[in-house]
Amino acid sequence: MSSLSHGKNTSTVEVTNISSHGVWLLSHDKELFMPYDDFPWFKEQPIKVIINVEEQSPGHFYWPDIDVDLSEESIEHPERFPLKAKQ
Repeated sequence: MSSLSHGKNTSTVEVTNISSHGVWLLSHDKELFMPYDDFPWFKEQPIKVIINVEEQSPGHFYWPDIDVDLSEESIEHPERFPLKAKQ
């Protein structure tokens, strides 16, 4: 009897921490921080919504439960993307 091998882990992004200051993502061995001041969409969300993130293409993240998509560049340099959602 042979056992089946496990499938390849295809997840390239995960939420590694949620604090009162913001959310940390890990993608391709790179840690990204999203402070609530710059990313207010996450502040009042339940954990299950925040951790449900997909990397649709390299450096492009999507949270389907709240219909938020962000690029790695916008996370690293929020000052370049001044449009923000109203709370």
